[in-house]
Order: sequence, then C-alpha cells, then structure tokens
Amino acid sequence: MGDGRHKLTEELDIMKLARFGKYGSEKPGIFDDNGILRDLSAHYSDIGPELLSDLSPLANVKIEDLPVVENNPRLGACVTGTGKFICIGLNYSDHALETGLPVPTEPVIFMKATSAICGPNDSAILPRGSTKMDWEVELGVVIGKPAKYVSKDRALDHVAGYCLINDYSERYFQDECEGQWTKGKSCDHFGPIGPYLATRDEIANPQKLDMWLDVNGERRQTGNTSTMVYGVSHLISYISQFMSLQPGDIISTGTPPGVGKGMSPPTYLKLGDTVTLGIEGLGKQSQVVVADS
Repeated sequence: MGDGRHKLTEELDIMKLARFGKYGSEKPGIFDDNGILRDLSAHYSDIGPELLSDLSPLANVKIEDLPVVENNPRLGACVTGTGKFICIGLNYSDHALETGLPVPTEPVIFMKATSAICGPNDSAILPRGSTKMDWEVELGVVIGKPAKYVSKDRALDHVAGYCLINDYSERYFQDECEGQWTKGKSCDHFGPIGPYLATRDEIANPQKLDMWLDVNGERRQTGNTSTMVYGVSHLISYISQFMSLQPGDIISTGTPPGVGKGMSPPTYLKLGDTVTLGIEGLGKQSQVVVADS
C-alpha cells in the first residue's frame, strides 16, 4: 500500500486474525473495520492453540486502540501450533470427474506435513525432480476445541474459524511414485495458509462461499463450497471417528475443478508462474513459483 500499511481491499464485517513478520518470528495481529492490520502482541503471544480454544476474550480488546502495523511486513500463516494438517481428496464431484476417478463413497483422508505450511504470499517452491506441480484452491477449517466422536449437528461447535489454502500438489510424486499421496502434497511451501483466520461465528454458512484461482492472470478454477460432496460438518464428524481433533489442527476440504491435471493437455506450473487465488470472505493469496535452492 502507498502508506506502507497492510490494508484489505474488501470491506470488513468479520473478525480477521493474522500473523505478521519474518518467518519463525511472527507476531499476532488483527485487521480492523477499515482493513488496517493492527498489532495484538501486547495481549497475546501468538495465534495458536491456546487462543484458538477460547476466542471470547478478543471481544474485550479495543481494536481501534491497538498499534497500527507499519512498513507492510510479510504475512505468515494465520495460525501456528498446528499438530495435524488433514486434507480431503476428491471432495467435489466435478473435480473427481476431471481426474478420471470415481466420486468417493466416503471422505478420502490424507495428511499434508505441517512443514509445508507457509505464508499466503510466500514463494511457491518447485521441488527438485518436480515435473507436474499443480494448484488447488481450498477452504481451510481450523479447529478450536477438541473433537472426538462428535455428531454432525455439533461439529461446527469445534471450529475456531476458516481460512484460504492453496493445496499445492506434485502429481508425479503423488500418482506415479509408489505409496501414498502424502509425499506429493508435503513439499516445502506446499501449504500457504491465510492471509487471515475469519472466526467461525462470522462466516454464516461455510457451504456457500465462492472460490477462484488464476495462473498468470488466466482463470483456472471457479467454484463454490456448496458443491462439496461432503460438507464441513460431515468432515469434522467423520474424521473425529478415527482420530481426535485438537486446537490448531487444520482440515483442507478439497478443491473444485480446474486443476492442471484435468486440463487437455495437462498443464503444470513452471518457474516464474504467478498463482493468485481467493475465497469469498477469506481474502486472497499470491505466489510466484521459484526454484528450490
């Protein structure tokens, strides 16, 4: 921005929590009603499991009195302390069709390494040996309260908030090498998260959010969370039958059609490409593809 401050271009009517600063030294922040990033570090050490488990004290913070964050610093992943990064595969029927796979009869779960997590505008690193690096815009769900054997009708009670995720994939590693999908999903910087966490009570319906992704300014993905095969409540309940979900855990809920693998011919990312993506109410990301140094 011209005044050196982070400022959102959309109007705010929801609480947006962010983290800013150099990698590994991020501070907690919050965007005010004018979209200006303010420093929360006098009140909280970070936006991690402790805060996520009880966001109610934030209501007592006078946001307009917080220091403005100057000099337009880097934005980090909007949450920290993530123990599990859980992804759902083929959760949009038209995406399953473009990949040539059947719509799953129950959610497909795989893990993404937490070391893949990075800031929303950090570089997208092309891994060594990569030939098929792909993009996937996804709705992220951040857990706020422990969940184990929860019912669908109570599942959203365990959500701290929602965020934007780009679930980068290396299709050669994922599909053509032996073993599970995890190694094609977990390369460094394959999990940009943010720019902010929108608290649960401020997203009226997580199943009614427009989403999009561009590569070099050309639209590749257009979708809406209403077309998920399994919605957020179903996913939380389902996953909690197999493992407990803890504050800070992230569920990446799948992607709509338009990935590189589904194009004719298949088209993948190359050095210098710019990927830009967004979800209604959850902001925008932008990454430039660079070599792994």
